[in-house]
Amino acid sequence: MDEQDRLAERFEGHRGHLRTVAYRMLGSIGEAEDAVQEAWLRLGRADGGAIENLAGWLTTVVSRICLDLLRSRTARREDLAGQQPPDQVGEADDPEQEALLVDSVGRALLVVLDTLAPAERIAFVLHDLFAVPFEQIAPVVERSPVTTKKLASRARKKVRGTSSVPAAELARNRHVVDAFLAASRGGDLTALLAVLAPDVVRRADPAALPVGVATEVRGARAVARETMVLGRRARFAEPVLVNGAVGIVVAPHGRLLLALTLTIEGDRITAYEVLADPARLRRLELAVLAAPAASRELFRDP
Repeated sequence: MDEQDRLAERFEGHRGHLRTVAYRMLGSIGEAEDAVQEAWLRLGRADGGAIENLAGWLTTVVSRICLDLLRSRTARREDLAGQQPPDQVGEADDPEQEALLVDSVGRALLVVLDTLAPAERIAFVLHDLFAVPFEQIAPVVERSPVTTKKLASRARKKVRGTSSVPAAELARNRHVVDAFLAASRGGDLTALLAVLAPDVVRRADPAALPVGVATEVRGARAVARETMVLGRRARFAEPVLVNGAVGIVVAPHGRLLLALTLTIEGDRITAYEVLADPARLRRLELAVLAAPAASRELFRDP
């Protein structure tokens, strides 16, 4: 085995980790694969034998590639401001692998990460998800270690958000939303009626609906029937904080498609609105809702 073959073997040993890092940074399995492949090409142009910490070197290179991609993506969004953006939700080459990646990160976290500035996202992902020291992240984002720590802290605050309702009420509302989503996914009309107020109102942006469907529907049975028809989207839905209250995002492949804002009184939903207009979606403040106890370390300030 020659030197190049040994280097390729070592690289393959790190490929899975690099793909995971890149996916959390980019939220796209296709772009993550491209970033990893570009890292391999750059390794081929470097003196592999002189690299003492190959894992660290590759992580740094992939991170820089991802940062460039995020900056380019942000620039495209600014160019498209006020326009309907092109559909970014494509079919994955390996849908099963992508589904596993989305589940491992969480749709809500992927959506919220997509609202961060590129350098914030890189700093947060590397430090909070992969425990990379700020001293190693600083050269990637071209900041000092102190400023890099501030970037991660600012990102962390955005990710966890701030609730506008008391904790007990937030927990009750989360329970109602979980029941709504479970009934929608299961096509359970009785369970849907149990969680909808008799005079519930559903409003929606026209872009969220099939042609001919009314933008406003009133009454529990009418809303429940329509929810059943549109229920296939529920498998891509997850509770989040929307403007400080419990809401829902629908995010196929981890990319935001729809957001639902809800009015909840007691244990019933009295109204909800489906947002699909890109301008309205961009104005929302989204945050991860009630992280599980096992994930709370993600939200601590170091």
